[in-house]
Amino acid sequence: MAAAALVPLVLLLVSGPARGSQGDREPQYRHCLGRCERHNCSGDALRNFRARQPLHMRVTGWTCRDDCQYECMWLTVQLYQEGGHRVPQFHGKWPFRRFLCFQEPASAAASFLNGLVSLVMLRRYRAAVPPAAPTYPTCVAFAAVSLNAWVWSTVFHTRDTALTEKLDYFCASAAVLHSVYLCCVRTLGLQRPALISICRAFLLLFLTCHISYLSLVRFDYGYNLAANAALGMLPGVWVPPFPMLPVPGMLTVAWWLRWCLGHGRRLPHVWKCAAAVLLLQALALLELLDFPPLLWVLDAHALWHIGTIPLNVLFYSFLMDDSLYLLKANSDLLKVD
Repeated sequence: MAAAALVPLVLLLVSGPARGSQGDREPQYRHCLGRCERHNCSGDALRNFRARQPLHMRVTGWTCRDDCQYECMWLTVQLYQEGGHRVPQFHGKWPFRRFLCFQEPASAAASFLNGLVSLVMLRRYRAAVPPAAPTYPTCVAFAAVSLNAWVWSTVFHTRDTALTEKLDYFCASAAVLHSVYLCCVRTLGLQRPALISICRAFLLLFLTCHISYLSLVRFDYGYNLAANAALGMLPGVWVPPFPMLPVPGMLTVAWWLRWCLGHGRRLPHVWKCAAAVLLLQALALLELLDFPPLLWVLDAHALWHIGTIPLNVLFYSFLMDDSLYLLKANSDLLKVD
């Protein structure tokens, strides 16, 4: 299932439909953008722009048009504020103050920290759990796919383009589906090994069809959100909301909670899994508080990403405890035999 993270790379050249919002439809914004591009983005003016542009901006792909959009966005925001009106969104998102090359600094930093925590916990898992543990390969693959998703989330929040958006969304979908696979292996596969192959084949087929539809038919944000949310969310994975409205991952959440309730007395460490799943759903309520960013940096989505950092630690701690329990149980069973 770890190979699922590579599937998104196949169809990324097909771009989805452009997003529009109230702010970028405003006549003042459009007039400002046209004037800025005429004066700054051709001939000698463009060469001067490229000569003055800092290296970190060139490396991350900021163009003259991007700079014009950024400057005109804030000019339009100023007009809205002077008129006492609520600030609108531009190109599908709230205005953010750029820091260096980071388009959404708080979300980029939080995504990076989530990825760093995932990497640290993966290394701790591999140091603490022998490869002989029954769920070792699945847990390591889950951590790798989740880490890959956080990397592309960091890239996307650093620089939002059609390419980085697809990498973010598709790798998130791969992580969501791998969380379902992890749940299937732990709750059913150890007793019914034949189900693992069926589950893996179904999820890979679903991911392939999901990405193919979004790439070749229509990049439908509503469908992407509904499909991922219906299958499930866990610490280490998320559904990139568009609009900013997460839906609890019904399948995986209900599945894990039922399993936790049934094994809570026999397995003391199960509380960590239940707590991580429930807290993640509580954090999802932050997205319902969609509001213009505080200081034009910290929005509800960034707070959501910040909140998932400790949940990664909690869930990976459960995976370590559970893998060691299964290893001991298998060892005891072999001794009896």
